[in-house]
Amino acid sequence: MTTTSVPKKPGGARVGVQRFGTFLSGMVMPNIAAFIAWGLITAFFIATGWLPNGILGGFGNADLIGWQGAATALAQADDGTTFPQYVGLVGPMITYLLPLLIANTGGRMIYGERGGVVASIATMGVIVGSAIPMFIGAMIMGPLAAWLMKQVDRLWDGKIKAGFEMLVNNFSAGILGALLAIGGFFGIAPIVTALSSFLEGIVDWLVANSLLPIASIFIEPGKILFLNNAINHGVLTPLGVQQSEETGKSILFLLEANPGPGLGILLAFCFFGIGLAKASAPGAVIIQFFGGIHEIYFPYVLMKPMLVLAAIGGGMAGVATNVAFNTGLRAPASPGSIIAVLIQTAPDSYVGVILSVIVAAAVSFAISAIILRASRKRDLESENAGDLSAAVAATEAAKGKKSSVLGNLSAGSATGGADVVDEGLVATLERGPIRNIVFACDAGMGSSAMGASVLRNKIKKAGIDEITVTNKAIANLSDDIDLVITQRELTERAKEKTPSAVHMSVDNFMNSPKYDEVVELLREEGAH
Repeated sequence: MTTTSVPKKPGGARVGVQRFGTFLSGMVMPNIAAFIAWGLITAFFIATGWLPNGILGGFGNADLIGWQGAATALAQADDGTTFPQYVGLVGPMITYLLPLLIANTGGRMIYGERGGVVASIATMGVIVGSAIPMFIGAMIMGPLAAWLMKQVDRLWDGKIKAGFEMLVNNFSAGILGALLAIGGFFGIAPIVTALSSFLEGIVDWLVANSLLPIASIFIEPGKILFLNNAINHGVLTPLGVQQSEETGKSILFLLEANPGPGLGILLAFCFFGIGLAKASAPGAVIIQFFGGIHEIYFPYVLMKPMLVLAAIGGGMAGVATNVAFNTGLRAPASPGSIIAVLIQTAPDSYVGVILSVIVAAAVSFAISAIILRASRKRDLESENAGDLSAAVAATEAAKGKKSSVLGNLSAGSATGGADVVDEGLVATLERGPIRNIVFACDAGMGSSAMGASVLRNKIKKAGIDEITVTNKAIANLSDDIDLVITQRELTERAKEKTPSAVHMSVDNFMNSPKYDEVVELLREEGAH
């Protein structure tokens, strides 16, 4: 008797974590601007800020300051008397605005606008059911509420009498939202509060015992395998925001965002690398350090896996420096650029933060230099010395999709796969003129935004008008688009969202030759 086993997909667990991390980042990343705004308002207007202001910062007695028009709350003195106190912007933003934005985004990802509305209603129950900022609660309740609304709508889909659709839709969403808000208040809020307290206790224990640098042993390899989203947006950001509200800063924002480890590795390649790796390293330094795109250095590590020790060593050194100086950021630094890091640095932490970047870069540079020097002779004798193509391919395989940034690295060493137009550009003339073009990627930011900018400039230079070029997350695509441009691995998902559109698959958002074909097609359409 023989049995047939179904082969497991390689990296299945890792890919699952990547998808989970992508989903979490899809809820957080579109709202990073709100986190930055909250961080700036906190930095300027709290009692210990650069420009303390009780009305905006939410401190001080309204009677003493004399501005009765501002929103106030009643505070109680030791003798039992009550007096109005300013509410300000800082508290309401972190308590209500940020979690509701996350919940709404998560709901929209699951079930569009309707899902976003129900997600926001349900998340209010989680928010008021806890005394801590409910970011984790919003990440749970938002998508869950939207999914439940989607299932409820399926129960009577096509069974509602004409004229009653709006009545049923509004009342079903309102009733479900109210029930979920109550359930969140009594159910999810206490659970998330306990979980958050447990995780915060672990972090506090690590800090108290000077063991926080150990986190780099997991974070730095996780970054190279593109598992950082699940760690960063799922755990570090919620806990960091909670710490920042209590103390005005958090070291957790620096565990993953510190550009020092990657900078040291790239600088080592500038001095001790060979071939294309050495030639491309200076440009990669600029992109990584000032642009904040850390994925640019991952192929260099994968080309020499021993360099993961340099990343870990640099990360631990940076964290240890921040612990020693008791430094932190006010809000997440996204992307992980030195510019974003310095903007979010707490007023009393500039020396420590800057030193942490320098120390992290120095340690990772020293370890990388030793590794590169030790293998230099063997590399020079190798036929493929300094060739990044295989490393880029490995990085993109680990990430689960192509990268426009990484594609530029290997452009000089390998031609790569040709771009594919699944339906043929010529066929678009038969289906009607192109009026809107959308670049789509996982999060709808970053690479797709860069690709849209490149094509938009080409169309503008060609003197073609009335063509809109935008970028979106695949989850937000609708079937009213003429041309959708995606990276090859994402095309099938895009087709599910926009089956009637023309789909173009490219390997590199930044410099695809297919863009010229699109411009020529638009010219031909304008001539007819």
